[in-house]
Amino acid sequence: MRPIPVRAVTAVAAVLAVGATSACQGAYDLPLPGGAPKGGPTYRVTAEFADVLDLVPKSAVKVDDVTVGSVERIDLAGWTARVTLVLPQSVHLPDNAVAELRQTSLLGEKFVELAPPTTARPQGRLRDGDNIPLDRTGRNPEVEEVLSAMSLLLNGGGVAQLKVIETELNAAMHGNEGQIRDLLHQLDTFVGGLDAQKSEIVRAIDGIDRLSARLAGEKDAIAAALEAIPGGLKVLADQRQQFVQLLQALDRLGAVGSRVVRASKDDTVANLEALRPVLAELTRAGDDLPKSLQLLLTYPFPDGALGAIRGDYTNLHVTADLELGHLTASLGLPTPPLPATPGVPAPPALPGLPSVPGLPSVPGLPPVPGLPGGSPSPSPSPSPSPTTTTRSCPLGICLGAPEPGDGSSSGDASSDGSWRSLYGDDA
Repeated sequence: MRPIPVRAVTAVAAVLAVGATSACQGAYDLPLPGGAPKGGPTYRVTAEFADVLDLVPKSAVKVDDVTVGSVERIDLAGWTARVTLVLPQSVHLPDNAVAELRQTSLLGEKFVELAPPTTARPQGRLRDGDNIPLDRTGRNPEVEEVLSAMSLLLNGGGVAQLKVIETELNAAMHGNEGQIRDLLHQLDTFVGGLDAQKSEIVRAIDGIDRLSARLAGEKDAIAAALEAIPGGLKVLADQRQQFVQLLQALDRLGAVGSRVVRASKDDTVANLEALRPVLAELTRAGDDLPKSLQLLLTYPFPDGALGAIRGDYTNLHVTADLELGHLTASLGLPTPPLPATPGVPAPPALPGLPSVPGLPSVPGLPPVPGLPGGSPSPSPSPSPSPTTTTRSCPLGICLGAPEPGDGSSSGDASSDGSWRSLYGDDA
C-alpha cells in the first residue's frame, strides 16, 4: 500500500471544510416548514420589547392566530430589543396596534401577536417604517416563571396555612349567612353610591389638590402665623381676669335689660299702636311726600322752572290787577259804582251788600255810599287800562320785565330785545 502524500491530505481537508461551511450557510437560508406565505409585496415595521425571551429570527407573526408574517431580525438598542417584522401589504392594522410575545403551546415556540388596541379606539393605519413603542408591547409569563413561583409557594410557603385559613373562615361564616349576605348587599350599595358620586369625588380631590397648592404657596405666612399664636395665647391668658369680669358684667346687663323689657312691654306696645295711624298716613301719602320735597328745595319755583334760569337771573312777567272793584269783590267788600261811560249803560247795583266801617277812601275814586268818611267829590276819569305792570328784583329774580313795544326800557330789558341784554346774544 502506497503512502498518501501529505499534500493530498491537506487539499482534501480544505475542500471538506469549504463544503461544510457552504452547507451551513445554505441551510440557514433554507425556508422552514410552515410560516407566512411567500410572494407578494411586503412592508416592514419594528416593535420594541423589554425582553424577547427566546424569540429568534424566522419566528411567526400572527394576527387573530393566523400566521401573516415573520420576524426578520432582532437588534439591541441600549436595554431594549428592537424586532423587525415583515408583513404582507394585504394585512391592515391600525397605527396604534399592540404587539405581544406568546407561545403556541406549553412548550411550543414563541411568536409575535399583532392586534388592534383594546383600551383605546383604533386610529390610522400601520405602514412601512412605523414603530410600536414599549408602552404597546408585552409578553405572557413563561412556564419557568410559573413553576418557580409554584415551587416558592410549596417549599416553605403558605400552603400549610391554607387549611387553617379555610377552617377559620368556615367557623366564622357558619350560621352567619344572613348577616354576610346583608353585608355584601350594603357593600354593593356603598360601592354603587361611590360610583354614582365619582365626578363629585374627583372634583373634591381636585379642590383638595388646589388647596394644598395654595397652602404650599403660603407656607411662609402660615409659619409666621403659627409662630405668632403662642404670643396671642399668652396675651389672652394674661387678660383672663378681665374677660371674666366682662362676662359677669354682660350677665348683669342682660338681667337688667330683661327686667326693663318686661316692665315696659305694655308701654312699648301702646307706643307702637299709637304710631300705626301715623305710619298709615305716611303710606297713604305715597308719592306726594317726595314731590313736596322736590318743591321745597327750589321754592318758590317748581323743578320745571329751573331750565329757564340763566346764571343768577330769570325773566318773569307778573300782571297785577289793582282795580278797586275787583279787589273789594275778592275781599268780600261792597263794590263801588263804576263811573258812567257815554253810550254804555251802568251795571245794576248789587243789593244787600253790607257796609264796612272804617275803610278809608281812595283818592281819585268815587265815594262808596254807606262808608264813613266818604264825601262826594268829582272824580277824574279812570285810567284807560285797568292793569298795571310792576317790576322788582328780589333775591336777584326780576319780576315784571316790560312788555315789548310798551315804550319803556331798562338796563336789563328793552322793547327791541328784552332778553339779550340780560343773557347775551345766545339767550
